[in-house]
Parts: sequence; C-alpha cells; structure tokens
Amino acid sequence: MKTTRKTAAKTAILELITNSEVALSHIEIQNLLGSICDRVTIYRVLDRLVYEDSIHKIATLDGTIKYASCNHQNENHTHSHQHIHFNCEKCLSVTCLENVEPIFKISEKYKVKEMNFTLTGLCPNCN
Repeated sequence: MKTTRKTAAKTAILELITNSEVALSHIEIQNLLGSICDRVTIYRVLDRLVYEDSIHKIATLDGTIKYASCNHQNENHTHSHQHIHFNCEKCLSVTCLENVEPIFKISEKYKVKEMNFTLTGLCPNCN
C-alpha cells in the first residue's frame, strides 16, 4: 500500500475540518484557507482524506458536497458513517448528529450497506 505524504495543504485542510463544528464545502474550505493552496489541490486532498477515512462526504439537499471529520467509532473500533445529518434551512449549515439513532424497518430481502439520513429544519442558532 502506498504511504501518503503529510503536506502543508493536507495538514491545514484536515485541521480546518476537524476543528469545525459544521461540515464544510470545497468553496468554504478554499475561502478559509486563503492562498495556502489552489482549488485543484484542495479537491485532491479532500479525495485523499475521504479515501483514508479521515473525513466523510455529505450530500446536501441542494446537491452541494460538504465534508466533516471522522471522529466517531463503533464498538469494533472501526469508522461508521451511519449517523444522521442535520441541514439548517436558514444558515445552510450541516451538522453530524452522533447521539441520534434512526429507526427503520426494511424487508429481510434487502442487505443495507450504507445509510444516509438527513433531517432538515432550523439549527439551534437559527431557531
């Protein structure tokens, strides 16, 4: 397996996403980074961080892709991206809700590999 380099851009982007309370889009990351790196480098770093399971992608209702830190683990100490996302209609922030468990019923004929739950409404700051 190829080892990945720890570049200044990768370190800055991961730190930015890790320290953010909400998921960030590519353009938000680019604006917050300033001139550290160009937009193509940001795309490449984001793809690499997703591949490494350091961050995960969230598709918003308007089709924007946002990125959030992977700081949650299940009892097997492996990453689990099966949690709920909250999309605020007013400020457009997207937040990972780690302590909420969705409940659903599905026929045993189906094998679920991944879930994507998004709740929409007003976040605590906008409510």
